[in-house]
Amino acid sequence: MLKQTLLSNEGILILEPSGALESADFDAGAHEIDPYLAEHDTLAGVMIVARAFPGWLNLEAAIAHLRLIESYHQKIKKLAVVSDNGLLAELPKIVAQLVHPDVKHFSESEYEDALSWLREVAVPVGQ
Repeated sequence: MLKQTLLSNEGILILEPSGALESADFDAGAHEIDPYLAEHDTLAGVMIVARAFPGWLNLEAAIAHLRLIESYHQKIKKLAVVSDNGLLAELPKIVAQLVHPDVKHFSESEYEDALSWLREVAVPVGQ
């Protein structure tokens, strides 16, 4: 399961996985950001907040995840990974070589710092 919160006035999407990721989670993600991207060129940022990577329910979900990344990574300016998990802390080093956004890790106690970092490139709606 993947909770999604779009701060549409800033162009920031917050993702919080709480269980095995399903294909429907990524379909919902596309439905959440497509209307925003129809009116704006990019998302200022995406923030992933997770205690650990929950994995995928099945191969279909993993493929849907990869397709979503392929479709949208060029339209995202920054990606913040907020976690104290060792694997997720190392994720930005790996992912930064593969995707367009600037990627940075923050510990769970730095949640507000991560949000501030994303807001550096946010353009408030109407400007």
